[in-house]
Amino acid sequence: GQLIFMMCCVSILFPVIIKMKKGGPQVFIPAYRKIIQTGELENKSVVLSERLSRCDICPRNCGVNRIAGEVGICGVGERVWVSSYGPHHGEEDPLRGVYGSGTIFFSGCNLNCLYCQNADISQKLSGEEVSTRVLASTMLELLGMGCHNINLVSPTHVVPQIVEAILLAAADGLTLPVVYNSGGYDAISTLQLLEGIIDIYMPDMKYSDENTGCDLSGVPAYPMVNQAAVLEMHRQVGDLKISAAGVAERGLLIRHLVLPNGLAGSQEVLRFIAEQVSADTYLNIMDQYRPAYQAYCKNDLNRMITRAEYLDLIHQAESLGMTRLDKQS
Repeated sequence: GQLIFMMCCVSILFPVIIKMKKGGPQVFIPAYRKIIQTGELENKSVVLSERLSRCDICPRNCGVNRIAGEVGICGVGERVWVSSYGPHHGEEDPLRGVYGSGTIFFSGCNLNCLYCQNADISQKLSGEEVSTRVLASTMLELLGMGCHNINLVSPTHVVPQIVEAILLAAADGLTLPVVYNSGGYDAISTLQLLEGIIDIYMPDMKYSDENTGCDLSGVPAYPMVNQAAVLEMHRQVGDLKISAAGVAERGLLIRHLVLPNGLAGSQEVLRFIAEQVSADTYLNIMDQYRPAYQAYCKNDLNRMITRAEYLDLIHQAESLGMTRLDKQS
């Protein structure tokens, strides 16, 4: 009798199981989990770590031996410095979701923006120096908190350490998409090694004028480097894909901070995105500029932007056919 009952249950449930497999929700698998079994993730980690001995991780190409304790412009040696971490509910809609974006704020930076609102983090090594094992544990802790992703804030100068930590965390069960949240001054050779590891790229596009990049962020050729980096990011992951639950899974998301007096060359930035990247790019045009750090020393930077300056760029983006503007925009 029990056998007949079990067979009846199977005959009833089997079509339902098949239907769920065919039409049910697909489980998202982060990019790095697809290459961990093949050994490719470990190989990429080894190659990146070796480059720390003559550091060319970012376009600064300092050439210092960070493994031996030398530091370049970013100020960071072999180990990363973490300023803070935790669920962040102030990020873009598709990143924060319901439970927050799992942000990890790295200290140090390869830029030196005169108006940086986090200068205590970017220009000083605030926080704690940690090993890659501790960084991996931090990622798993954010997973346990229910965060929707691992959001790496200012990762450009510590990519080798991050990839090693992802390797360790993935082996221990990390299953969240990884967000590469950078200032946009990234090296193509490094980005190419990140292919298959990063799910969501979120770079800044700060300026369209080279002299402005030198003057305000202390870096040469910012537009050329930035535009090439964004194109490479888009080639890897495409336009932003958002799940039925409204959470980002894979793709490109761009941030642009509006500066007073048109200093950022915003219209040219928007035109590049719409015409050279994709008009379907998810874009956050940010209005939160305020004078900070050394901005008061610059007459053009020592005030907040006006509502008119901001709305003009929103209209500009819309006129270029860009409709995927973050709600903050």
